Amino acid sequence: MTRYAATVENPAKSAKACGRYLRTHFKNTREVAKTISGMKYRKAVSFLKDVKEHKQAVPFRRFSGGVGRTAQAKVWGVTQARWPEKSCAFVLNLLKNAESNAEVKGLNIDNLVIRNIQVNQAPKQRRRTYRAHGRINPYMSHPCHIEVILVEEEKQVAKEETAVQKLSKRRQIRKAAGKFVATA
Repeated sequence: MTRYAATVENPAKSAKACGRYLRTHFKNTREVAKTISGMKYRKAVSFLKDVKEHKQAVPFRRFSGGVGRTAQAKVWGVTQARWPEKSCAFVLNLLKNAESNAEVKGLNIDNLVIRNIQVNQAPKQRRRTYRAHGRINPYMSHPCHIEVILVEEEKQVAKEETAVQKLSKRRQIRKAAGKFVATA
């Protein structure tokens, strides 16, 4: 069994999946993961499919140097976005795997939420490229490890609002002393 970075309160109501040494760019995959974190499972899958078809874009917030601007980024409140198809394909496959793990556990797929998704850098793979004047430069790939935890969300119960008046310090002292406190 693999060790995950996050722990879940109720393991019976969660499903996990992880991929190690995946040969897709770490930076792009990190931005994809950050975007779908906290989304419902079905919404995340449709979003990733839209990104592969260039209907929606993934906002680039941290690794945004040299990233072009697009109007599709306005939805996320940024200007820079891209369509990292390979990263989306890897994350989509991992989500499908987590979904089948949830089905085995008997969880309701419609209530699944991406509670934790994490992308870490894997060791770089080395190649070389040949330059002018007989020099050689590195030609590295930047693979990554991805882990996903889906949790079955329970129905949210609305908290009952109670009309508690907040008293100032002076009124709290008067109330404690037993003196009359006027309420407006």
